[in-house]
Amino acid sequence: MRVLGLMSGTSADGVDAVLVELKGSSARPHWQILARGHVAYPAGLARALIQLGQGLAQPAATILELGEALTLIQAEAARACDPGSRAQLVGCHGQTVWHRPPSGSGKRGASWQLLQGPLLAELLGTPVVYDFRAADLALGGQGAPLVPPTDLALLGPCEGWRAVLNLGGIANLTLIPPAGGPDRRRPLLGWDCGPANTLLDLAVHHFSEGRQSFDNGGQWAQQGTPSETLVQQWLREPYLQQAPPKSTGRELFGQHDLQRRLHQMAELGPADALATLTAFAAAAVVQELERGPRPLELLVAGGGARNANLMQQLRRRCYGTMLRPLSELGIGEQDREALAFALLAWWHWRRYPGNRPSVTGARRAAVLGVCARPSRARGKAQDG
Repeated sequence: MRVLGLMSGTSADGVDAVLVELKGSSARPHWQILARGHVAYPAGLARALIQLGQGLAQPAATILELGEALTLIQAEAARACDPGSRAQLVGCHGQTVWHRPPSGSGKRGASWQLLQGPLLAELLGTPVVYDFRAADLALGGQGAPLVPPTDLALLGPCEGWRAVLNLGGIANLTLIPPAGGPDRRRPLLGWDCGPANTLLDLAVHHFSEGRQSFDNGGQWAQQGTPSETLVQQWLREPYLQQAPPKSTGRELFGQHDLQRRLHQMAELGPADALATLTAFAAAAVVQELERGPRPLELLVAGGGARNANLMQQLRRRCYGTMLRPLSELGIGEQDREALAFALLAWWHWRRYPGNRPSVTGARRAAVLGVCARPSRARGKAQDG
């Protein structure tokens, strides 16, 4: 079956698209990426989405129009990746504007992904699976991360523990048990580590007075020296001390959080401040790796994989673990999450559970997503 995956992450910079052919076993499918693409959000839309994600109050009409504009960009990304409309099914994550994990007091979690799913299905003439997090949240789970089960299905195990790290707006981690030995029956693990690009991007926007939106290749931070004292102080913060399952987002590591850290870095110049935030992102990942079994290798994906300074910090702090790009296994750094939501849509179509209680903390596994069907489909989706 040919499935198109669409993903826009916490950074809200645009939509990644992947067209993949999936067949065979649901647990370990045969897969082949047929096409990939990316469409950037217009600057005004990106800014409005980030403001909404920071909790800025906006009229209901404005939010409605944002959802429509975002859906049109999702359709544009789908057509750019699949101009011949070969996809039989679409999996679309939408844009997270607010994520509230379950609380320790027993309050159920909730998550809001902005998207008009039926409109997207109508625009593309193809069934669209969306709203992937709600079922897991209803079962008491975090609703995130959802990508670890797809990492296991697409990559499989190796001779030791295999870790997959996504450096998006938030850094999230997957730990895949080894193929053999006493740990082979251990459950799949995964959780959100902390900030990767959220604080960095906001800080670059601040220091450049809006002229830059990210530190290209980490070149600006490379000119500075991190404050290890601040890094170690920040590593003791509550979220970073919390045991999994756990998930987070811009609600915790966003503009308000950056302002607090900028106050603490008042004596540092811009390059030193960016170097400190970069080192913090890397150190948070390494601290989380120390929670579980030591991985034999760490496969890195996401936009942060292009940040040479961030990768340098990771290599310096990850003693005894081999770091290599996920692209060496055939999944490009911007493909992973779009590919994951294509697979989650395929699993929905097959009625195969998409979450793992060992990752999200849900009471049981469940089929994820809601399917919107167009009034006139271009072609009937058939399993394969």
